[in-house]
Amino acid sequence: MDSVFSRIVFRHLLLITLLAMKPFVISARHWSKEKPYSNLEQMEDLINDLPGQPRVNFQHFAGYVTVNEEHGRSLFYWFYEASNLPHEKPLVLWLNGGPGCSSVGYGATQEIGPFLVDKGGKSLKYNPYAWNSEANMLFLESPIGVGYSYTNTSTDYEKLGDDFTAKDAHAFLLKWFLKFPLYRNRTFFIAGESYAGKYVPELAELIHDKNEDPSLSINLKGILLGNPETSDAEDWKGLVDYAWSHAVVSDETHKTIKETCDFYSNDTWSNEDCSQAVDEVLKQYKEIDIYSLYTSVCIDNSTVDSETKAYQIMFKSPSKMMPRIMGGYDPCLDDYARYYYNRADVQKALHVTDGHQIRNWSICNMTVFNGWYDSKESMLPIYKKLIAAGLRIWVYSGDTDGRVPVLSTRYSLSSIGLPITQAWRPWYHQKQVGGWLQEYEGLTFATFRGAGHAVPIFKPSESLALFSAFLSGQSLPIQR
Repeated sequence: MDSVFSRIVFRHLLLITLLAMKPFVISARHWSKEKPYSNLEQMEDLINDLPGQPRVNFQHFAGYVTVNEEHGRSLFYWFYEASNLPHEKPLVLWLNGGPGCSSVGYGATQEIGPFLVDKGGKSLKYNPYAWNSEANMLFLESPIGVGYSYTNTSTDYEKLGDDFTAKDAHAFLLKWFLKFPLYRNRTFFIAGESYAGKYVPELAELIHDKNEDPSLSINLKGILLGNPETSDAEDWKGLVDYAWSHAVVSDETHKTIKETCDFYSNDTWSNEDCSQAVDEVLKQYKEIDIYSLYTSVCIDNSTVDSETKAYQIMFKSPSKMMPRIMGGYDPCLDDYARYYYNRADVQKALHVTDGHQIRNWSICNMTVFNGWYDSKESMLPIYKKLIAAGLRIWVYSGDTDGRVPVLSTRYSLSSIGLPITQAWRPWYHQKQVGGWLQEYEGLTFATFRGAGHAVPIFKPSESLALFSAFLSGQSLPIQR
């Protein structure tokens, strides 16, 4: 009884203390006008002392949401409210892929979050092109085994796959809305890149189907996908054609693939000539950064361990599954993130540990990567379903990415057969061509000129402009 009473007293004292504090991340408007964050669960996840954080005028929260009590499955999230007028801005969930890679380590830390990891991973710097200038941003480390997310039941790792991930992400959202009820009926979008090209449509479809039950309704309005894996056959075809057209492989290798590989067939990998020719493509890509053809690779071997070199690993299987090539634009940046998120003071600030015991954090988990149980061959039927449901779908593609190249995405979208409403044309940002644009009935496709796989790293200002246009449903500028 005494211990229970002590915990209750402690919680009330903690809440009183937090409400009395005026940390630099809290704007007076929240307490005097809206008071949106008032329950104890929210306040326990409020971040006040993140090491190296620049001064900002918005709040951010991090912690766990248990998606399965019996198995002890908990997913880690990091939520940044919008930097201005958060009560008026939509909520956007961001997912990275892999499968097995961290949305915190990539999306939040290297691309679109307000705090970017600085050189060496010892501090953070403010991102002037952070997407939380336009929306409340929610980053999720999914599925279990990714980043700080975990399970207490080891057999869960034997079930990892697309369906498992979508169901847990949906469970996470429903429970997160209980913790943050202010956003329960907020306009909601899902965004992501790479293998999240499968995560995002699958989660969107599940939300759409579950919304038939009013008690489970989520106000989903659309999805945004960057360099997304979409349809295995078209993705393979685009990968090899792009490698040839950008002088990565010889005419002879490309000719062999064209003559011997049928990426639409279940038997294509049984053809030895096809398999060897594709191996040659992947071999040549090991010499450069497949995610960014025209930039240098990290050669500081003293800081790049086997995990961050995992982008060179090619997944070979007698199936039509795409090769899973881990990592991102700069392996050195990956290493800075790994250093930062394995710091005891950082984990304590993010409510991961008490600051004494360290939870091992990796930017990409090879156990998840190697043990992926199921992967749908094509997202195109889901695209058609979501378009018919009236959801907004935008797809963008950096045109110097060899991993999921612009050709793969163009082949996939072309195969849907959507009527074209606005023909192919350039779009502009700050009076320069940002890329090219085509609008279909129910879908918008845009390219980014000179951007690699993780587009916001290469084109931060242009990416923010596209994000803003997507949220508003307005076309990108087509005049200087």
